[in-house]
Amino acid sequence: MTMISDRPAEADDRTIAGHWEGDLIIGKGSKSAIGTLVERTSRYTLLVHLPAGYSARETRTALIQTVQDLPQHMRKSLTWDQGSEMAAHQAFTRATGMPVYFCNPGSPWQRGSNENTNGLLRQYFPKSTDLAVHDRERLDAVAAELNNRPRKTLGWDTPAERFATLLTTTS
Repeated sequence: MTMISDRPAEADDRTIAGHWEGDLIIGKGSKSAIGTLVERTSRYTLLVHLPAGYSARETRTALIQTVQDLPQHMRKSLTWDQGSEMAAHQAFTRATGMPVYFCNPGSPWQRGSNENTNGLLRQYFPKSTDLAVHDRERLDAVAAELNNRPRKTLGWDTPAERFATLLTTTS
Protein backbone atom coordinates (compact mmCIF):
# COMPACT_ATOMS: atom_id res chain seq x y z
CA MET A 1 0.00 0.00 0.00
CA THR A 2 1.05 3.54 -0.72
CA MET A 3 -0.11 5.81 2.05
CA ILE A 4 -1.82 9.18 1.70
CA SER A 5 1.30 10.89 3.03
CA ASP A 6 2.97 9.91 -0.28
CA ARG A 7 0.16 11.36 -2.41
CA PRO A 8 1.24 14.35 -4.54
CA ALA A 9 0.87 17.68 -2.71
CA GLU A 10 -1.22 18.98 -5.63
CA ALA A 11 -4.05 16.68 -4.51
CA ASP A 12 -4.24 18.33 -1.11
CA ASP A 13 -5.04 21.86 -2.18
CA ARG A 14 -7.68 20.89 -4.78
CA THR A 15 -6.27 23.20 -7.48
CA ILE A 16 -5.32 20.41 -9.88
CA ALA A 17 -8.17 18.29 -11.22
CA GLY A 18 -8.12 14.53 -11.56
CA HIS A 19 -7.57 13.44 -7.96
CA TRP A 20 -10.42 11.25 -6.67
CA GLU A 21 -11.62 9.90 -3.33
CA GLY A 22 -13.42 6.58 -3.16
CA ASP A 23 -15.35 4.38 -0.78
CA LEU A 24 -18.27 2.00 -0.53
CA ILE A 25 -21.68 2.49 0.98
CA ILE A 26 -22.75 -0.85 2.37
CA GLY A 27 -26.26 -2.27 2.30
CA LYS A 28 -28.33 -4.48 4.57
CA GLY A 29 -26.39 -7.22 6.31
CA SER A 30 -23.19 -6.15 4.54
CA LYS A 31 -24.35 -8.17 1.54
CA SER A 32 -24.50 -5.37 -1.04
CA ALA A 33 -22.64 -2.17 -1.83
CA ILE A 34 -22.36 0.78 -4.16
CA GLY A 35 -18.97 2.30 -4.87
CA THR A 36 -18.59 6.06 -4.73
CA LEU A 37 -15.96 8.20 -6.44
CA VAL A 38 -15.69 11.96 -5.88
CA GLU A 39 -13.34 14.23 -7.80
CA ARG A 40 -11.67 16.50 -5.23
CA THR A 41 -11.70 19.79 -7.16
CA SER A 42 -15.24 19.76 -8.55
CA ARG A 43 -16.94 17.35 -6.09
CA TYR A 44 -18.22 15.51 -9.19
CA THR A 45 -19.55 12.06 -8.27
CA LEU A 46 -19.42 8.75 -10.11
CA LEU A 47 -21.29 5.76 -8.73
CA VAL A 48 -19.82 2.29 -9.15
CA HIS A 49 -22.27 -0.51 -9.89
CA LEU A 50 -21.50 -3.64 -7.85
CA PRO A 51 -24.50 -5.91 -8.50
CA ALA A 52 -22.79 -9.21 -7.64
CA GLY A 53 -20.86 -8.14 -4.53
CA TYR A 54 -17.84 -6.15 -3.51
CA SER A 55 -14.94 -8.57 -3.32
CA ALA A 56 -11.55 -7.22 -4.34
CA ARG A 57 -11.96 -8.71 -7.82
CA GLU A 58 -15.49 -7.34 -8.33
CA THR A 59 -14.53 -3.92 -6.99
CA ARG A 60 -11.41 -3.73 -9.18
CA THR A 61 -13.37 -4.67 -12.31
CA ALA A 62 -16.19 -2.22 -11.59
CA LEU A 63 -13.79 0.63 -10.78
CA ILE A 64 -11.89 0.05 -14.03
CA GLN A 65 -15.16 0.12 -15.98
CA THR A 66 -16.21 3.32 -14.22
CA VAL A 67 -13.02 5.34 -14.79
CA GLN A 68 -11.92 3.97 -18.17
CA ASP A 69 -13.83 6.62 -20.11
CA LEU A 70 -12.31 9.51 -18.17
CA PRO A 71 -9.58 11.35 -20.07
CA GLN A 72 -6.10 10.49 -18.80
CA HIS A 73 -5.63 13.98 -17.30
CA MET A 74 -8.64 13.28 -15.05
CA ARG A 75 -7.08 10.06 -13.68
CA LYS A 76 -4.27 11.39 -11.51
CA SER A 77 -4.95 9.47 -8.29
CA LEU A 78 -7.50 7.66 -6.15
CA THR A 79 -7.53 7.81 -2.35
CA TRP A 80 -9.35 5.00 -0.51
CA ASP A 81 -9.58 3.60 3.00
CA GLN A 82 -7.88 0.33 3.91
CA GLY A 83 -10.86 -1.95 3.20
CA SER A 84 -10.25 -5.43 1.81
CA GLU A 85 -12.27 -4.51 -1.30
CA MET A 86 -9.15 -2.70 -2.56
CA ALA A 87 -6.81 -5.67 -2.22
CA ALA A 88 -6.48 -5.66 -6.05
CA HIS A 89 -5.42 -2.00 -6.17
CA GLN A 90 -2.20 -2.75 -8.06
CA ALA A 91 -4.16 -4.41 -10.89
CA PHE A 92 -6.48 -1.38 -10.96
CA THR A 93 -3.46 0.93 -11.26
CA ARG A 94 -1.92 -1.16 -14.05
CA ALA A 95 -5.20 -1.10 -16.00
CA THR A 96 -5.93 2.61 -15.57
CA GLY A 97 -2.62 4.34 -14.90
CA MET A 98 -4.26 5.74 -11.76
CA PRO A 99 -2.24 5.23 -8.55
CA VAL A 100 -4.13 4.38 -5.36
CA TYR A 101 -3.27 5.98 -2.03
CA PHE A 102 -4.61 4.72 1.27
CA CYS A 103 -5.84 6.70 4.26
CA ASN A 104 -4.49 6.04 7.69
CA PRO A 105 -6.58 3.57 9.71
CA GLY A 106 -9.58 5.19 11.37
CA SER A 107 -9.13 8.47 9.48
CA PRO A 108 -12.17 8.90 7.22
CA TRP A 109 -11.66 12.67 7.33
CA GLN A 110 -8.73 12.13 4.95
CA ARG A 111 -11.41 11.52 2.31
CA GLY A 112 -13.70 14.31 3.46
CA SER A 113 -15.40 15.04 0.13
CA ASN A 114 -16.23 11.38 -0.25
CA GLU A 115 -17.56 11.05 3.30
CA ASN A 116 -19.79 14.10 2.77
CA THR A 117 -21.06 12.69 -0.54
CA ASN A 118 -21.79 9.32 1.05
CA GLY A 119 -23.94 11.15 3.58
CA LEU A 120 -25.87 12.81 0.76
CA LEU A 121 -26.24 9.45 -1.00
CA ARG A 122 -27.96 7.96 2.04
CA GLN A 123 -30.97 10.15 1.12
CA TYR A 124 -31.32 7.92 -1.94
CA PHE A 125 -29.91 4.67 -0.58
CA PRO A 126 -30.91 4.36 3.11
CA LYS A 127 -28.92 2.21 5.49
CA SER A 128 -30.26 -1.31 6.07
CA THR A 129 -31.58 -1.63 2.52
CA ASP A 130 -30.51 -4.00 -0.24
CA LEU A 131 -28.34 -1.92 -2.56
CA ALA A 132 -28.10 -4.70 -5.15
CA VAL A 133 -31.63 -3.90 -6.38
CA HIS A 134 -30.42 -0.65 -7.96
CA ASP A 135 -29.45 -0.98 -11.61
CA ARG A 136 -26.88 1.05 -13.54
CA GLU A 137 -29.60 3.43 -14.78
CA ARG A 138 -30.73 4.23 -11.24
CA LEU A 139 -27.15 4.89 -10.13
CA ASP A 140 -26.59 7.19 -13.11
CA ALA A 141 -29.80 9.09 -12.35
CA VAL A 142 -28.83 9.61 -8.70
CA ALA A 143 -25.31 10.72 -9.68
CA ALA A 144 -26.79 13.18 -12.18
CA GLU A 145 -29.11 14.60 -9.54
CA LEU A 146 -26.23 15.04 -7.08
CA ASN A 147 -23.94 16.49 -9.73
CA ASN A 148 -26.57 19.09 -10.66
CA ARG A 149 -27.17 20.17 -7.06
CA PRO A 150 -25.57 23.57 -6.30
CA ARG A 151 -22.95 23.47 -3.54
CA LYS A 152 -22.03 26.27 -1.19
CA THR A 153 -18.40 25.11 -1.22
CA LEU A 154 -18.37 25.68 -5.00
CA GLY A 155 -19.81 29.21 -4.78
CA TRP A 156 -23.22 27.73 -5.63
CA ASP A 157 -21.97 26.18 -8.86
CA THR A 158 -22.89 22.57 -9.43
CA PRO A 159 -20.30 19.79 -9.53
CA ALA A 160 -21.37 19.13 -13.15
CA GLU A 161 -20.61 22.73 -14.12
CA ARG A 162 -17.21 22.65 -12.45
CA PHE A 163 -16.36 19.24 -13.91
CA ALA A 164 -17.31 20.35 -17.42
CA THR A 165 -15.06 23.39 -17.05
CA LEU A 166 -12.21 21.20 -15.84
CA LEU A 167 -12.61 18.88 -18.80
CA THR A 168 -12.31 21.74 -21.26
CA THR A 169 -9.61 23.77 -19.52
CA THR A 170 -7.24 20.95 -18.60
CA SER A 171 -7.54 18.73 -21.65
